[in-house]
Amino acid sequence: MAPRAESTFLSLPALYLALLLLSVPLARAQGQKTWCVAKPSSDEATLTANLNYACSQVDCSILQRGCACFYPDNLISHASIAMNLYYQSRGRNYWNCYFKNSALVVTTDPSFGNCVYEYI
Repeated sequence: MAPRAESTFLSLPALYLALLLLSVPLARAQGQKTWCVAKPSSDEATLTANLNYACSQVDCSILQRGCACFYPDNLISHASIAMNLYYQSRGRNYWNCYFKNSALVVTTDPSFGNCVYEYI
């Protein structure tokens, strides 16, 4: 009898484990803090929809006039803060920062001045 060639394929459980590990975002695997912000290339309609959706799910009172994150009073800033509040409240999973591909997970704290981007 001829010797049998060893299979070079991964076993099904090993393949499943490899795919699972590859799906974990690198930042989470390294224990880094992460935030969600709007992509600068996002259009106004998308940012408005993101802002409205996020604020229907979380408390966005920090964006009101007189609060720490009202300024700069522009759509991308307000949308980023609202999207991050949503992302943080949902467990910082990459899919909670997708917003139809109009958001980015970042590892640099986007806080500025007195406006502190929440990190839970």
